[in-house]
Amino acid sequence: METVLQVLQLILSIGVIGGVLAHSGKDGGLSGAFGVGGGQGSLGGGSMLERNVTRWTIGLSILWAVNTIALIKLAS
Repeated sequence: METVLQVLQLILSIGVIGGVLAHSGKDGGLSGAFGVGGGQGSLGGGSMLERNVTRWTIGLSILWAVNTIALIKLAS
């Protein structure tokens, strides 16, 4: 069980890193290189893709934190 959680932790870590890198920052970020995330919507939000990247990053981060707690509980 611990091995499965460790592999899941690795996959989640890579996903969170990818999600953070895909966000557009001050200079457009990695998503700016592909021509997305440049415009602001009428409600002040970014493009649909940028909002979905944000949602996925938050979801993966929560799963990463829960998995970390499970690994700590399993090890003790």
